[in-house]
Amino acid sequence: MTFSEMLNIGLMQGFAGLSLFSVLLLMGLGLAVIFGQMGVINMAHGEFMTIGAYTIYMASTMTEKYAPNLIQAYFPVAIIFAFLIAFAAGWLTEWALIRHLYKRPLDTLLATWGLSLGLQQVFRTAIGPKEVSPTLPEWLMGSWAPAEGLDIPINGMFVMALTAVVTGLLLLALYKARWGLRVRATVSNRVMANAIGINTKQTDRLTFAIGCGIAGVAGAAFTTIGSTGPTSGSLYIVDSFLVVTFGGAASLLGTVVSAFGIAQTQSISEFFMSGSNAKVLTLMVVICILMLRPQGLFAAKVRR
Repeated sequence: MTFSEMLNIGLMQGFAGLSLFSVLLLMGLGLAVIFGQMGVINMAHGEFMTIGAYTIYMASTMTEKYAPNLIQAYFPVAIIFAFLIAFAAGWLTEWALIRHLYKRPLDTLLATWGLSLGLQQVFRTAIGPKEVSPTLPEWLMGSWAPAEGLDIPINGMFVMALTAVVTGLLLLALYKARWGLRVRATVSNRVMANAIGINTKQTDRLTFAIGCGIAGVAGAAFTTIGSTGPTSGSLYIVDSFLVVTFGGAASLLGTVVSAFGIAQTQSISEFFMSGSNAKVLTLMVVICILMLRPQGLFAAKVRR
């Protein structure tokens, strides 16, 4: 094997890591908003991702059946619906369940774990136990070849662009919008935020819903690189918590850096060993770093 061929293989493997990074980052951002800003351990976060993925599938099925001439244009609109439906499900979950369990993190863990099992059963009953895949537009298929022997999937580039847009919008919302000001004030000092007139309960509900909506977008991105089943989201929940914990629970910058590091480590390791061994290696590296820096890569100073 020539050096050029090895370089091309390494670049394509690195790009595969970027695709995994994009999904992990979207999942991690939703968790960072919920867990980092609110202290809620949402074990059903993967199921909100699955809601987004099934939304894309249902949109694809409906478009093929009733408006086949729009099959090339439905996907961006379906992504918006994936966010809105997961957002609405998150809003309802916070109102019905989470608001009764604040300051009881172990109870939120058990309650949301039960919710995740219930949602998985709903998916099996409503859609079926088999994995499904939407019909993707033709412009998402194929690859781009910037050099001979180097093929970069177009769907991977789309997922990275989508992730960049969502990350940018979330940062703008947190640091430029009124909602972000309320969130940061509530995290900094909830009692004082209440005293100056901020409705912290409404802020919590909106924050939880936005985090779930971002998970829905992650599910939409996931449909471009894999099929969707009732337990698809649960396969990513451990990695997502690992991303948030490793980066620092209240740090969005840490979430970005840790998602990139974990995805690239796992992807490059899979080139030299099996997938399970690559996961073990990645986990060992993260554990070793957390032993030296238990607060994560970017620890935020928060007053309660």
